[in-house]
Amino acid sequence: MSLVDKLKDQMKEAMRAKEKVRLGTIRMALSAIKQVEVDTRETVTDEQAIAILTKMVKQRRDSIAQYEAANRPELAQAEAEEVQVIETFLPTPLTEDEIAAIIDATIVKVGAASMADMGKVMGALKSEVQGRADMSAIGALIRAKLK
Repeated sequence: MSLVDKLKDQMKEAMRAKEKVRLGTIRMALSAIKQVEVDTRETVTDEQAIAILTKMVKQRRDSIAQYEAANRPELAQAEAEEVQVIETFLPTPLTEDEIAAIIDATIVKVGAASMADMGKVMGALKSEVQGRADMSAIGALIRAKLK
């Protein structure tokens, strides 16, 4: 079953259970996926859907930080609830040890020796860790290892 099909099934369950936040968040996710399908005129793959959901989580985390800085905890809480719903559809996050092992293996695989090779490492890692780890944190770890 594809990720889009899972989202649609969960949307139906949220409707039956009258879970407004969950229903609204799933509808928002399906809408974002549909927008990409319309724009590209192609069916979204699971990898693309994960990328879309990851982007949605990142946007909401940015919003949470801005709402907290503006002293609006009720809006930050609403965004946090949406993040929790979206994360249920993403793959399980990698641990720090798993991330370090993947980075080390990728550096060896692409033969990276300096910061000039960081793009190669990031490109090789992206498909493997997409949706399972924060790419900005991974970039910082790669920088530390390629000094």
